[in-house]
This record gives sequence, structure tokens and C-alpha cells, in this order.
Amino acid sequence: MTELPPLLRDRAGLAQRFAEGLERMLAQHDGLGVFILALANARHEPAVDERLRRPLETRFAALRDQVRATLAAGRTLPDAADDQEVFLRLALLGLEALPPTRYRQAGPWRLQYNLLRALRPPRMAHVRVSTLHKPFDPDGFHFDRPFLRKEILWEGELLGRAARLLYNKFPFAPLHGLLVLEPEAHRPQYLREADHHLAWRLCRAAGEGMPGFGLGYNSHGAYASVNHQHFQSFALEADERLPVEAPCWRHNGGDADYPLDCRRLTDPEAAWEAIEHLHGEGRAYNLLYRPGILYLLPRRFQGSYRHAAWTGGFAWSETSGAITTFNADDFASLDAAAIEAELGKLRQS
Repeated sequence: MTELPPLLRDRAGLAQRFAEGLERMLAQHDGLGVFILALANARHEPAVDERLRRPLETRFAALRDQVRATLAAGRTLPDAADDQEVFLRLALLGLEALPPTRYRQAGPWRLQYNLLRALRPPRMAHVRVSTLHKPFDPDGFHFDRPFLRKEILWEGELLGRAARLLYNKFPFAPLHGLLVLEPEAHRPQYLREADHHLAWRLCRAAGEGMPGFGLGYNSHGAYASVNHQHFQSFALEADERLPVEAPCWRHNGGDADYPLDCRRLTDPEAAWEAIEHLHGEGRAYNLLYRPGILYLLPRRFQGSYRHAAWTGGFAWSETSGAITTFNADDFASLDAAAIEAELGKLRQS
């Protein structure tokens, strides 16, 4: 096996390190942002929720009292405005109203109901984008901000490159992380050949002991929420697959047409040529890296079509068939036809 950090060698080790990091973060830091991150990840991971339930309840009560006292005295809260907004909604709802993530199938599609993610600030979700490349903004939000250091799960050398793996503050995939290569280089969200090949090698290497490992990628204009070069890591159970991986689809050798253009590539050089071709055409895309495979999904730019009210926009997870919903009614009522119609909107005419 190619030498990997211990936490990326098997799923049990990653899950253990994931839970320990959240527990340590909650014990060492008392701000609203850390609490929200720990709560969101706990509600998304049943084993973590069981482990952190009591500390989260205790911290929530203390923070609610502190926020109430601060506001009653006319003082300003020191936390980021986004964190204040989310916490005030949580304080109104109460933790008992916040369910763990729920799942169901709608035809071939996998739906999840994730109420806490619905409280997430939109960042770039409502921005109209028409280009693949935007210069990095050192004054904007990015993953090298000092206040994000406490949200790091791991950092070090990864297959010969400096790398940093952060928790996703509002997760929607199992053991969800944000992988930033050479974060201090401050590169924008525009994929380079070297980064593609590292992602491919990482999935092959991690997949030896963790078959459910994968990386998602959103180009700029395909609902990348931060313009700082990053992938999104996840680890399914060994026997799980995302809907785009189902054998029924034509790109996997089946007879059914996927609702969105999709290519399944098994050679890293050919995969890069396909990505570079999209760069040359200026077309947005989502990527799903799995061990030895890349699913390439070219699509329309965000803001160039009107998405349905039940979604905040389709990024790599949704174009791979895993759909996040934000209210119980949509979770219960959405059917395969509605999802396929939404995927169809992303097709380039």
C-alpha cells in the first residue's frame, strides 16, 4: 500500500480519529462556531452523536445563557455573524427539535433530510457565475484563515504534498472532510493536472483499506462554496455506492440513460484530458473520484437556470444522485421524476 497517514488507511481508524477530534475540539474551545461544527457532525454520524450527546447538551445550555446575558446587556457577541445567526435559530428550536440525518430512497436516488444544514449561510450558493476561473481573494473566506486552525482534523504530508484535512462544518456525506492541498499557496478553485493526479492516487491508495473512500469536486460555477482549491472527502461503508455508480446506467455498462451527461473514466491520463477539454470549452463540471474511477459530469453554470425551491442547487453529491433536502415535507414528497427533471436542467443544450 502506498504510504498514507494512519487515519486514511481504514474506515474504522478514520471514524475513531474523526470522533476524537470533535471531542477534543469541543473540550478545548468554547465559541459558537466550534459548537455548531461539533453538533452538525454529531447529528450526521450516529456513533459520534452517542459519544458527544451529553457534552453537546451541556455546552448548548451554557452558550445559550451566555448569549442571552450578552444581548440583554447590550453588548456585541464576539463570534462571526454567520455563527450568531445559526446559533440563534438553534436556541429558538432547541436541540430536541434537531433530528439526526434521515435517509430514504426515491427510485434510484438517495435522499437525506438534514435540518441543520438548512441553517447554513449560503456563501456562493445564490451567486450567478459564468466563468471557470476567478482569482483567489486573500480578503475573502478561505481555508487558510487562522480561526479555522481549530477545525483541522489532520495536516501533514500526503503523497509527497503538503495537505490539510478540515472538518466540514455542515456535513452531508459520511465522515465528511475538506481536503486542501498546499493551503498556504492560496490557489483558486481551478483544477490543475498535479492535483487531479494526486486525487486519483489518493483514492486508489486509500481504497485498498477503505473501499468506500472517495473525493467530490465542484468546479467554480458548479456550486463550489469557497474559491480556494479543495476536494471534499468522504467514506461510505464498504458495500455502499452512490447512485451514479449503479450498474443500471449506460456509463457503467447498463441500459439506462443517466439524466445528466456523465462519463466514467478508468485511466487517470484520459480523465485529465477530458477535464482539460472542459477547461478549454469553459464548461462547469462536478467530479466524483472513487478508487480507480472518475465520474465526470459536465453541467450548466449555477445561476444560468432556475433550480427548484426544494434545493439550494446541485453540486457533486446531488449530481451523483445523493440529494439533500431541508424540510420534512420535501423529504417525504419528492419522487424520482422531480429529481430527474432537476438533473435534466443541468444538461447543456
